[in-house]
Amino acid sequence: MRALVITNPRATAVTTRERDVLARALRSAVDVEIAETSHRGHAAALACRAMREGIELVVALGGDGTVNEIVQGLLTDGVHSDVPLLGVVPAGSTNVFARALEIPNDALAATAALLESLEAGRQRSIGLGRADERWFTFAAGLGLDAAVVAAVERRRSRGHRSTPGLYVRLAVREFAHMPRRQPPLRLTREDAAPLDGLHLAVVTNTSPWTYFGSRPLTPTPNASFDTGLDVYARRSMGVVGLARGFAQIARSQINPHGRSVTVLHDMTRFTLTADYPLPFQVDGDYLGERSEVEFSAHPGAIRVAC
Repeated sequence: MRALVITNPRATAVTTRERDVLARALRSAVDVEIAETSHRGHAAALACRAMREGIELVVALGGDGTVNEIVQGLLTDGVHSDVPLLGVVPAGSTNVFARALEIPNDALAATAALLESLEAGRQRSIGLGRADERWFTFAAGLGLDAAVVAAVERRRSRGHRSTPGLYVRLAVREFAHMPRRQPPLRLTREDAAPLDGLHLAVVTNTSPWTYFGSRPLTPTPNASFDTGLDVYARRSMGVVGLARGFAQIARSQINPHGRSVTVLHDMTRFTLTADYPLPFQVDGDYLGERSEVEFSAHPGAIRVAC
């Protein structure tokens, strides 16, 4: 088996030692090449090349952003039988995708687990979401959550570490500046009435949506890689209601509920439309502003060694 390891040297937890350990370990089982990314979009280009050259395994050594870029590259030509197997060794700050697949949240332990999966021939076919032209593995959003992602990216570009405290401070700041009188979002889908008057819509492909430190946040507890997309939407952004909503999603045994909350499960296709351009993110990667995004679910889109 030929393998390509794509490593992001700027990922939060990537070290030269971990990269070298991974390379030595994989060389005992496969014919492996190591490639470091140097700019945004590089991982996607490397993964696309690997797919078109018939490489059987592509391993992501990095965070959720690296995984997302690699998925874009692997699926450049769409979903087909020759898409390489994906391996993940998490080395980011949150690693939502890897943790959702129960891959150890430690690079060395994840390397050992990957080798065990390859030796045993274990792999899982999972569904992915798509937001317009962009694939996503665990979540996407239009509005407040994307504004927070953009703010965190700006801070990280200036050398700040991505911590729960930073997310809280920036979430409070973005919330304070967002207009709350006129809800800007509408969700439309076939064979159902539109959902109007939405302030917030988070789209998920699995659960949890993300983590606050070690605590999972689960606005859509029934979301799964084996079903369609789920949506958590809010019609009110009052402080008291938001505090109650956060308490609900921080307790995984509770289904989010309330007069201002709507949770949709196993959606195949729908569109979010905004009255004006809003921040947009997929898998924690800020992609600018959009006033309309079409979402779709794609079952069995990719195979993961896990």
